[in-house]
Amino acid sequence: MTPSISRLFKSPAAKIRALKVLIWLGACLPLLRLLILGLTDGLGANPVEFIERSTGTWELVFLLLSLSITPLRQWTQQSWLIAVRRLLGLWMFAYACVHVLTYLWLDYSFDWSDIGKDIVKHPYVLVGASAFLLTLPLAATSNQRAIRALKQRWKSLHKLVYVIAVLALLHFWWLVKKDVTEPVIYSVLFAGLMAARWQLALNQRR
Repeated sequence: MTPSISRLFKSPAAKIRALKVLIWLGACLPLLRLLILGLTDGLGANPVEFIERSTGTWELVFLLLSLSITPLRQWTQQSWLIAVRRLLGLWMFAYACVHVLTYLWLDYSFDWSDIGKDIVKHPYVLVGASAFLLTLPLAATSNQRAIRALKQRWKSLHKLVYVIAVLALLHFWWLVKKDVTEPVIYSVLFAGLMAARWQLALNQRR
């Protein structure tokens, strides 16, 4: 590799492009897996539940990844990492949409009467719906025009991500009946990220 090409791959712009490609590939693979399993009857005895669990889990994964960017940027001193946070957040929203659409369409065929009864019977559905509704303004304002228009209010609005994370975890805990291994893992990761962000904020104040 020539020195000029080497410098090209060391530039922040090149790193951003490469990381975005990896994020796109990583985000599309679970969807491709669901498609292949669906075509080969590999979704198990309850295909709808399988899709709901899978998309809900990946929604949480991308949410935690987006929250990890600020601590990683500070620890590694790689300021360019912030450029991929929006993409991670949008993939979180995309999986949230698929998760909710699976519930409304495949599970209940948009029968709002039955959906209302299910919410009354299973309050975790209401918690999950609340988390999804809070993602809507974040997705709608995840562009440069909104950032310029909202200015400091944009940061205040996007702090809703912490509320969304808590509601999503509560939804997960409430949903799981016996094996709580996964909710515990994601809750510990979230707590660790919040502790790291709190420590960084404290250091900045000092």
